[in-house]
Amino acid sequence: MSELKSNPEIRPATEADLAAVTAIYEQAVRFGTATFELIPPDLAEMTRRYRALADGGFPYLVAVLDGRVAGYAYAGPYRPRPAYRFTVENSVYLDPAVHRRGIGLRLMERLIADCEAAGFRQMIAVIGDSANAGSIGLHGRCGFQMIGTHPSVGLKFGRWLDTVMMQRALGEGAATVPAD
Repeated sequence: MSELKSNPEIRPATEADLAAVTAIYEQAVRFGTATFELIPPDLAEMTRRYRALADGGFPYLVAVLDGRVAGYAYAGPYRPRPAYRFTVENSVYLDPAVHRRGIGLRLMERLIADCEAAGFRQMIAVIGDSANAGSIGLHGRCGFQMIGTHPSVGLKFGRWLDTVMMQRALGEGAATVPAD
């Protein structure tokens, strides 16, 4: 069982949550290297992204702590070609004020469970910045294995950044072929 330092409510996101989601992501874009976006998307763009995932049947979750959205996580298509239809890529972002309180772990545990229930078989994490020990550690705690590093593929804040690839089997993983 996960070690909890906070007890957030983890639930599916709604459009009413997207202003808070947008603010959390804006902080990640402006000040962090977890994402390689350079200009924070506005609420309209974040709403478009949310709707695309929701309409595609992908889970999109929020963590609510003390009545406010403290973080979010979602899964989306890993790649657009049909052969990848059983593989998802995950994202998880937290308000900086709640880092290291177990909220990311709770979000990831629920996201993994929801993806398994939806029939997905593999989850890929593309982690921005090989120095992002928090995200690498979180994914490791959730059963992800290190696949590799793409060195110096992004340029942000005047420096080259790596991406770290991690992967986790979902459900039966590759042990069986799922029915379409």
